[in-house]
Amino acid sequence: MLEKIFKAYDIRGTYPSPLNEAGAWRIGLGCGRFLLAQAEKEGVKGAAARRLVVGRDMRTSSPSLRDALVRGLRDAGAQVVDIGMVDTPAVYFAINHLDAAGGVQVTASHNPPQYNGFKISRRHAKPVGEATGLKDILRLALEADESKKGAGAGTAEARDLWDAYRAHVLRFADLKGKRVRIAVDASNGMAGTMAPAVFGAAGSRVAGLEIVEVNFENSKGVFVHEPNPLVAANLRDTQRAVVDSKADFGVCFDGDADRLVVVDEKGAAVGCDHLTAFLGAWFIRRHGPSPVIYDLRSSKALEEDIRRAGGEPVRSRVGHVFMKGLLAERGAVFGGELSGHFYFRDNFSADSGAIALAVVLSAFAERGERMSRVIAPIARYAQSGEMNFEVEDKDGALERLRGKYGARGRVDELDGVTIDCFEREGWWCNVRKSNTEPLLRLNLEARDRATLDRMTAEIAPMLGRAVEH
Repeated sequence: MLEKIFKAYDIRGTYPSPLNEAGAWRIGLGCGRFLLAQAEKEGVKGAAARRLVVGRDMRTSSPSLRDALVRGLRDAGAQVVDIGMVDTPAVYFAINHLDAAGGVQVTASHNPPQYNGFKISRRHAKPVGEATGLKDILRLALEADESKKGAGAGTAEARDLWDAYRAHVLRFADLKGKRVRIAVDASNGMAGTMAPAVFGAAGSRVAGLEIVEVNFENSKGVFVHEPNPLVAANLRDTQRAVVDSKADFGVCFDGDADRLVVVDEKGAAVGCDHLTAFLGAWFIRRHGPSPVIYDLRSSKALEEDIRRAGGEPVRSRVGHVFMKGLLAERGAVFGGELSGHFYFRDNFSADSGAIALAVVLSAFAERGERMSRVIAPIARYAQSGEMNFEVEDKDGALERLRGKYGARGRVDELDGVTIDCFEREGWWCNVRKSNTEPLLRLNLEARDRATLDRMTAEIAPMLGRAVEH
């Protein structure tokens, strides 16, 4: 059963089957043994070598899964610090703040309420994915001897880190003495706890800030809408609140508050690649020339605008494992993904929805223009958005794509297949394989709508049957 819930980047499944407390203990034991062994291998000494952070989200199954997980961690010999009900980035902060060997957040992110899971991080909040430890943790969990439950020498303590976390996040918030009103949709998730704790009730901890609170109730374990801001229908409450309250812009968070999507003052969604371009240029003005890491599916405008600002745009594979790694490797000041994850050098190279909101507020206040006017010149090219196609022979479809268009532009395989004919023909595309399904995912961009429509109509039939996903 455990094998079913180990995914590419985390552990996730429906509760109580296949994910339950018995499995959570096994996962805790395997996770503890893996993280403590990694710390020892890295030469970490003293209490830091055994300290592990645990947090949880607001799902009704999270307290009991957290308790079982902690028992497993203790049986592995860990000294557990439980920081309570927090957003996922608070765990990343705590791992670094407490100089811990790693940590685990109990959450299923944007999945429906019957799901739950675990996001695991190593020392310095480095993500643990399939290629960086999840396979080892699964093996250790499967090998666990249940007769040894409760035999470990580990400890557990509860600790409140909200004051330290708030101070860390608010270092990024500076409204320059201006008044800014925003609508924040917490999606009945962890932003409903995080936003008042960090920014204050209705924004009262930040001078000049007013927050119109939407869907902050998170004690019932239900969602008014799916807590995934990438789905257009899930932005309706944010859009309505922005227009009705005459807000300067709006923000919609996902379930564990590590991702967000911005809506402008007219209620239009802002592309996360366009937001990355705006914030990347702002960081460069503040900190000087720096690399900016971006998801390779992002608009050409992002690359162009970062270069124009004096920075170095650096393409990354899709996924937080790759983004975090590249940000740290290149010493980049900032990075962003189409998924709504935003990464910060001064946040241990980790992502944070709370810091992303603080930075958007600061950059917006400094710019002094309406959000729609800020984004309009960046959103200068026509985009398809991500389109999904069902096809059994994924490799064959990619080979046909390379064969037809490869000679017409640049081709690379950093993540899937990218065909870049932008200079000569005014379009480019990226096609990636799903790790778990017979799907290909197409993103196509062109200088104008006519070219976009023409190339989409030409390429789409080569990739299989279009499906909603």
